[in-house]
Amino acid sequence: MATLLVIIDLYFDDIAITWTAILWILLFSAILIMLGQFIHAEKEMHSYSYQLTANKERLTNEIKHRLWAEKSTAEAKIKSQIIDENIPVLLAYFSFDQRCKYHNRIFRKWFGLKADQIDGKLLEEFADDEFASSIKKHFKDILSGKTVHEERVLKSTKGFPYIFTEQYVPHLDSKGKTVGFYTLHTPCAQDKKRLAPKKNDQTDKPAVEHSNKKNTHQVTKKPVQTGVSTDRIIQAIKGGEFYLYCQKIIPLDSNALLPTQYEILIRMAEEENNLMPPGSFLPLVDQLKMMPQLDRWVANYIVKSLSTNAQECRSVFSLNVARDTLCDKTFVEFIQDKIQKSKIPANQLCFEIEEIDAKSNLIETMFFTEKIRELGCLVTLCGFSQDSQSIELLKKIKIDFLKIDGIIVCNMIYEHEELTKVKSINQIARQLNIKTIAELVENEETISKLREIGIHYAQGLGVEKPYPLNNLLALLQKTTNSSSVSQNK
Repeated sequence: MATLLVIIDLYFDDIAITWTAILWILLFSAILIMLGQFIHAEKEMHSYSYQLTANKERLTNEIKHRLWAEKSTAEAKIKSQIIDENIPVLLAYFSFDQRCKYHNRIFRKWFGLKADQIDGKLLEEFADDEFASSIKKHFKDILSGKTVHEERVLKSTKGFPYIFTEQYVPHLDSKGKTVGFYTLHTPCAQDKKRLAPKKNDQTDKPAVEHSNKKNTHQVTKKPVQTGVSTDRIIQAIKGGEFYLYCQKIIPLDSNALLPTQYEILIRMAEEENNLMPPGSFLPLVDQLKMMPQLDRWVANYIVKSLSTNAQECRSVFSLNVARDTLCDKTFVEFIQDKIQKSKIPANQLCFEIEEIDAKSNLIETMFFTEKIRELGCLVTLCGFSQDSQSIELLKKIKIDFLKIDGIIVCNMIYEHEELTKVKSINQIARQLNIKTIAELVENEETISKLREIGIHYAQGLGVEKPYPLNNLLALLQKTTNSSSVSQNK
């Protein structure tokens, strides 16, 4: 239109001014319309850009929430595994209508059932009247929000009696209403004086009344003070009523030519073919001051087994050393005597010391580590958490391996602070020429990160589950026999 006005102005002077004015008006109108369309388009683009930014932020938040949920789930799974494996308590959770929603390994073992036989079932569908009677009796109190404590005698599915302390803990929602409850059944030491059969009902009645007392302080101490419990432990040690398991500790760098290690774990013969987890009897052995005897039994068993398979076995076997054993100066002499008689390489034995025991018994630990390493044995410091006292401890005792606290290892994938701790511990250990072991390693992601950092060894369910030591010894024996046959040929 602008071009048309220029042509008219140059060549058509006789056209009326009115038409020229009309054309100019149309031109400006067109310009205003275009300007309006441009402003509208700009607003639309700004609106779309704002919506895009908002959607991006919402998506980012959703991803963060998802990662947080996955992290929480993974942490809950790890914690649940730790509880299942290490806490000697029958732990379960029931909904308001008494349906079982959670149960740990010890709980399932008590009933001899699989998980799918308990999941979502009513209490009376899998538990006998004897077990369920206490819960039914206190159900109203539990629903009212009260925590109930009780002690009584229960028999296992095979008729073996146990003294149990029981707790029923209500689960309250945000409004204070009971929506479920937890049950904790803790087996105490078996006291035959309290469990012995009576001749008549009159003599039996006081024992039943006594077993229902709620004073848990007496319950935890009284069995330890009885001669019967002591005799049971002594009998188990002398009779070898223990079963040894082992858990593999693998080198993370295949090019480093590091030997495979096995941590020795202990179970106690319970009844027939059942085994009692260490948390059920080791505290009692510790209170009875009999851990040095038990540690001697374990060491003697391992040395004797290695002497049979010494030619083929190139692994290191880690034996846990209790606090009282650290303070027993004759223990080193015992180990020296066993090594000399069996003629096994001393560096096949590694003795694990808990950091907390080393700190509380520093002089004894310094003596033990010095003397045991003079024999050629190895030493591991367990549960290292890298505080100021821990670092000072490394300067005072000589060790070969440093086992990083499992809680730090579990969380290093999800918490930057924990990852930083692992890296720092690795740097400190390398400066002191100490090899590092990460425990409670649960997955391949953790293993990859540990390799990246430079940790030497990994141990945990993500590496290999514990299994009977006899299985490993049988494999070594088979290897030894095959080697002998080859040499004879």
